[in-house]
Amino acid sequence: MTGGFVFSEKPIEIESGSGAYLYGADGTEYLDFGASYAVISIGHAHPAVTAAVQSQVESLTYVQASYPTAERTALYEKLGALAPGDIDNVWLCNSGTEANEAAMKFARAATGRSKIIASKRGFHGRTMGALAMTWKDKYKAPFEPLAGGIEFVPYEDIEALQSAVDEETAAVFLEPIQGEGGIYPANQPYLQAAREATDEVGAALVFDEIQTGVGRTGSLWASDGIDVTPDILTSAKGIANGLPLGATLVRDWIAEDYGDHGSTFSGNPIVCAAANATLETIINENIPANAAQIGSYLRTELERATEDHELPVREIRGEGLMIGVQIKRGANRILKRLALSEQVLALPAGRSVVRLLPPLTIKQAHADSFTESFIEVLGWVWTQIERSALLNRPENLRSLSPSTMRLRSNHR
Repeated sequence: MTGGFVFSEKPIEIESGSGAYLYGADGTEYLDFGASYAVISIGHAHPAVTAAVQSQVESLTYVQASYPTAERTALYEKLGALAPGDIDNVWLCNSGTEANEAAMKFARAATGRSKIIASKRGFHGRTMGALAMTWKDKYKAPFEPLAGGIEFVPYEDIEALQSAVDEETAAVFLEPIQGEGGIYPANQPYLQAAREATDEVGAALVFDEIQTGVGRTGSLWASDGIDVTPDILTSAKGIANGLPLGATLVRDWIAEDYGDHGSTFSGNPIVCAAANATLETIINENIPANAAQIGSYLRTELERATEDHELPVREIRGEGLMIGVQIKRGANRILKRLALSEQVLALPAGRSVVRLLPPLTIKQAHADSFTESFIEVLGWVWTQIERSALLNRPENLRSLSPSTMRLRSNHR
């Protein structure tokens, strides 16, 4: 068996990147609107991150976290200062799933309880604890039995959440915007209700900001935009602009009795240097404001263009540069056509949502270029789908709109 069997590889070999673009081994330029699941927050090969990593690797690659290092200490302080409210205790690890595993353990240790409440459609990771809190069976079934004590409630159902939270609850895990579940933002009353319900019984409220954090939604943290402060906040993905880092941020009452937890590679100085440079860039250049502005522009342009062409888009939702375009069907077909014909990379969220997570530094020109390519591909794919239906049922020809007929003609 050859290496790499865990992943189904795309037929595109990537050699380098710069800003919002990736470059194939054959020199092809790709507009990157996926950023490897929101990892590349400030663009490929950002000079500040490159310089920080090069400087650190020349002096120290790693020493265990019980020995302080300047870059690790600086990141502890930076994250503590930037975290919402009074969350200023920091645990560093290597990924989002590890950050959520730590949050799960910390909450159980601090409360002395075991029950965890998570939401339907939620996604919290692929290791055994985080996977147990993830909703879809397709991720879990091959690996069961998983950690017990997990109860799922419908997302944004206040009554169901309130009924589930009781004196046995250790924590409620929520994504302020569900990512893998299809880009569904929670409304403020729902998250406030979660805060009140957990406060009432002494449980921990955990916000999984693995995908929403460090500026993606138009504020540094999604929780900033809704004025609800959790007890634990988890972060990863874009925090170090491509290097593996996760963080679990907790309030004092969690940190006082977090149990016995550790990690060999906690707070690698090279990765911490990358994270410090990334966070400094995000703050100093007001990157969240750019995400809010360009994200609003992109959603508006996509809505206008799909309406003008009468294309099968059911909804465009999200915040900042975390956007989901829900279509009737064919998301993966659209993504393949975008990549191979238009040299634009994006992501799925299920079979009917095209997920957009570009670098937060993109400009209006990038949004325009994506919109043009997306409309072209969506029109072409939908034409093929309708043609296929017509071959099976020719009487459907009468139901095609003039706009669809024009698109069909254009894409022959």
